[in-house]
Amino acid sequence: MHLQPSGTDVAADTEAVERVRERRDALAPALGRAWADDEPWRFLTDLTAIGSRMAGSDGERRAAGIVAEAFERAGLADVGTDPFELDAWERGSAGLRVRVPGRGGDGTAREFESIALPYSPAGAVSGALVDVGYGTPAEIDERDVEGRIAVASTTTPGGRFVHRMEKFGYAIDAGAVGFVFVNHIDGQLPPTGSLTFGSEADAVAVGVSKETGAWLREYAVGDGDASDSNGGPTAEAEIAVEATTAPGESRNVVGRVGPDTDERLLLLAHYDGHDIAEAALDNGCGIATVATAARILSAADLPIGVDVVAVGAEEVGLLGAEHLAETVDLDRVRGVVNVDGAGRHRDLVALAHASDAAASVAESVSAATRQPIAVDAEPHPFSDQWPFVRRGVPALQLHSDSGDRGRGWGHTHADTRDKVDDRNVREHAMLTALLVCEFAAPERDAPRLDRDDLIAEFRDADFETGMRAAGLWPDDWE
Repeated sequence: MHLQPSGTDVAADTEAVERVRERRDALAPALGRAWADDEPWRFLTDLTAIGSRMAGSDGERRAAGIVAEAFERAGLADVGTDPFELDAWERGSAGLRVRVPGRGGDGTAREFESIALPYSPAGAVSGALVDVGYGTPAEIDERDVEGRIAVASTTTPGGRFVHRMEKFGYAIDAGAVGFVFVNHIDGQLPPTGSLTFGSEADAVAVGVSKETGAWLREYAVGDGDASDSNGGPTAEAEIAVEATTAPGESRNVVGRVGPDTDERLLLLAHYDGHDIAEAALDNGCGIATVATAARILSAADLPIGVDVVAVGAEEVGLLGAEHLAETVDLDRVRGVVNVDGAGRHRDLVALAHASDAAASVAESVSAATRQPIAVDAEPHPFSDQWPFVRRGVPALQLHSDSGDRGRGWGHTHADTRDKVDDRNVREHAMLTALLVCEFAAPERDAPRLDRDDLIAEFRDADFETGMRAAGLWPDDWE
């Protein structure tokens, strides 16, 4: 998920800045090796050469083995895998057909390229297309979507970024019978992305390119009930999806560094990826950043232990992180550093998820290293920190800023290794290692997140309506 950093009122801690500088000097040999290391690129090459790393697939299983080998090369101890069950979704074909009325009353049928969105059920629906713009709740409320197929953009014009799951859930709750997700990036790139967290959705849905979306919006209904946006007769559309959802297995890859202390820190990144590309940016860069940071941490004198975890099945509902949160003793976990989005672009972004302590860690490392880290305190539920944050554990999510709004190449056929600049991976790994060291410092206090304060933060950020539509608002938050 891409967010525009909005800043924080938390300042760098003077004593923490000095601690970071001292650790940086002590780790200079390891940091220097990381700066010139070719391991991140070789690891990314091995990972992306697999092809699909879709959750529950053979490709994801093979990727777990490659990650485990990378963890061992990094010097982690007790490297192993922890399997868990999931509802594995497998893509079949998808079709989008529009019957377009002609000037003289005769119509023509047009076929458009589309791809099913994960957890779309198999089936077919038909109805008029209705353009709901960016798919925000306000826009959906303005249009009559009952019995129609909603067409929504992948981006959001300003303010909070509204996630795909929110758009889909709200449109279906409002009566839409199907959903079309239109990329806002040029290049004939239909987007993918899960409709739910881990279970089959209530309606069929497909992704289409920006160029296809321009045609669909032209054929969509206008302000009236019986005409398209240009005043002509309404076009009739049909979406057909072939897909299966069946019991499957994913796994987390776990390694450890530092002393065997009761208190632990968790360093996470997901290694799965969507099946339509190589998933080099999302999240090949992230797991490469973690593996490289782990090698640096192996040379560090850590005050508490760090569990380094490559989580599976993130793209279909944070399932690996959820399994981890349910199986570890959270009373022993000081905090979580989730690397989802780091390593892709030049400047690091640290999302503190309503934790002043986590924000202070990032501000202090930025000040000590004179490296720009944009820190944002606003929380969101769409990455692997969420199962921990909602249970009160402070967390940092490490992202990076492209300067553009949205996923860019992510979740499309274009998410391939040639888009990666591994200098970003190496530099962000160095910063990640220093962030972990400071989060683990004995002097660092990391209080638990207060439940009522967290609920207020999500409401202030205008998440409640969308999260309820997506089925993500926790039951105990009523």
